[in-house]
Amino acid sequence: MPRKPVVAVSTLVTFITGLNIALVVIAMPTIRTTLGLDSSAQQWLVSAFYLAVGLVLVPAGRFGDTHGRRAIFVTGMAAFAVASGAAALASHEAWLIAARLVQGAGLGLALAQMFGTIQRMFAPQERGLPFGAVSAGINAARVVGPVLGGGLVAVGGTEWGWRWAFLVNVPFGIVIAILGWRLFPVAERTDRPRMDVVGAILLMVGLGLVWLAQGDQLPAWLTWTILATGAAALVGFVRWEKRYARHGVPMFDMRLFQFRSFSTGMIIAVFYTAGYDGIYYIMSEYLQHGLGHDELVTGIALTPLALGAAISSVIAGSKAGRLGRPLVVSGLLLAAVGLIALLVADLFLPGPDSPHAATLPLLLAGLGGGLITSGVAGGLVIAPNLTVALSPVPATEGGSAGGMLETGQAFGGGLGVGLVGTALFASLDRTGDWLTAFRIPILVIVALFAVALAAALANLLFPDQNVPRS
Repeated sequence: MPRKPVVAVSTLVTFITGLNIALVVIAMPTIRTTLGLDSSAQQWLVSAFYLAVGLVLVPAGRFGDTHGRRAIFVTGMAAFAVASGAAALASHEAWLIAARLVQGAGLGLALAQMFGTIQRMFAPQERGLPFGAVSAGINAARVVGPVLGGGLVAVGGTEWGWRWAFLVNVPFGIVIAILGWRLFPVAERTDRPRMDVVGAILLMVGLGLVWLAQGDQLPAWLTWTILATGAAALVGFVRWEKRYARHGVPMFDMRLFQFRSFSTGMIIAVFYTAGYDGIYYIMSEYLQHGLGHDELVTGIALTPLALGAAISSVIAGSKAGRLGRPLVVSGLLLAAVGLIALLVADLFLPGPDSPHAATLPLLLAGLGGGLITSGVAGGLVIAPNLTVALSPVPATEGGSAGGMLETGQAFGGGLGVGLVGTALFASLDRTGDWLTAFRIPILVIVALFAVALAAALANLLFPDQNVPRS
């Protein structure tokens, strides 16, 4: 099987994932105006995508491990293309959110096959470069996406501009599906064990309910009931998987969490992605609604963040096999410095010139992000962290293990948008001042990065004693 074409297709998948996220974030104010979205619906428009990605990654990865990757990859990309067309025709919020759910599910199916294939095709010490390539794909999309989104809204106007932001996904999805059919493996093993259906249901129900508990419009008693039920389902999933592993192939092998590189990698994936995606959300809201800039100017102002990540991700990927852990720590430190610099700069330059004042600290944050992130909606891939985390994972577990890490990233992205959005709107309701409201979510993002940094330091100072398995 040719390796470079598969990596190229994988890079296209992450590119379209990042482009989809960036376009929606930039077009969000126009969508809100056209469809009359409230703050809750607006957050769900972003979060629904991450939710759908996160729900299907692990089951899709396991299915690909045992039954082959081509059919499910093509199905996912075809569903994404159809859902993108449906989103462009949406006339109310329920329609659009439903389309976003299908978009996320489709990309989740494809992403799981992509990472499982790379895991099988490349030895542990070789994976940094392909993971760096897919990282470059999503970060390149984040360079192009804000400017393209702003341009589409400016040219298409209030009614059609945001619809074109969805329609541009359709040809991408069709082309990637065709390439996947030609390049991805049909089956990788002759024995096909039964799927762990109970494990899949428990995981999806648990994650879905925990996600639903984030809704800010629910009564307190209902929120806690949903959260408790979701937590019980996840505990049941863990217990079931341990039991099922005695006589079959579980949905996810819980023994992988015994490796510190994998367990800390999960923490980093969740909390860093939460902070990184939170940056895009808060900056887009602040620049457009707080400072009055249009979508195009906002897109240009956000370009340094993704540009820094795109440049450094390739370099970090090529070095991840030897310097993975130090790169993760260095990236988190540099990203935190960039955010603090952004906060300090805005104290002195909060006016209309803020996009220019934000350029340097955003670039610093982007460079730090590029060292560890490869990012997906609602998933994003963290290149050196992913390389280190998956180093002890057998190739036969690559799809489900990569899917679990991607699930962490997808839920981290939704968590970041939820926390940052809640902090922003709560502060606005209390103070009515955008400048003050902007600073509080930035501090929330710094705190998220701090949790990821603590996990990265633990992995650096106390690495696994086990010899990684190929």
